[in-house]
Amino acid sequence: MTSETATPTDLLDQVAASTARFDTTIGTLTEVALAEPSRLPGWTRGHVLAHMARNADSLLNLLLWARTGIEIPQYASGALRDADIEAGAPRTLEVQHADFAASAHRWQAVATTMPSADWLAEVRNRQGGTLTADQIPWMRLRETEIHHVDLGTGYTPADWPAPFVSRLLPETVIDLATKLDPEATPTFDLQATDTDFIATLGPGRPNHTIIGPSHALLAWLLGRSPGQDLTGPLPPLPAWK
Repeated sequence: MTSETATPTDLLDQVAASTARFDTTIGTLTEVALAEPSRLPGWTRGHVLAHMARNADSLLNLLLWARTGIEIPQYASGALRDADIEAGAPRTLEVQHADFAASAHRWQAVATTMPSADWLAEVRNRQGGTLTADQIPWMRLRETEIHHVDLGTGYTPADWPAPFVSRLLPETVIDLATKLDPEATPTFDLQATDTDFIATLGPGRPNHTIIGPSHALLAWLLGRSPGQDLTGPLPPLPAWK
């Protein structure tokens, strides 16, 4: 079963496995490593861990909204979200690790007991977009997989599970298509060497093709790789957020 056809319950299993991998990596860190820069500009590894814990709690808010019908925003405000990450970043490794594990457990406990009908309830993400609750496990899986790479501790895009890549790659292409400046970025094709994935980015006729493994294409599109393992001229891309 691919991620595209996975039910919320199937995705919960993937989230649990991804969370376990992330937790194992936290267990390899030291206090010094925690304070070192992550692969995200301006963020230490402590910032990444603080974000992951607060993200789990924010997605728990959305699950509770779907389950109770009482509106609970993902975050109280963008400013408070950022302040919580900054406040959490310098905490000790022991506290960070415990917070990550506890927040992940809280989210998983509610998600695994969601009544089937509640997965169809509508909520809003922090950007104000409406979604059904069955998309929340995928939101969490994106966080655990992408930010695991951002820790910069040896987990790389090549370690991303194939079902994760096969779902996120076309989603990312669709998202970028709305952000590209056609005057600044020429139309180009993407072609995977390990699957039958092919796509065109841009409004006109493509003038070149970028080729490489699916995970490498995705990592480049997400700003997680300079594209050194891809062939073809690589145009500048808008920042991924």
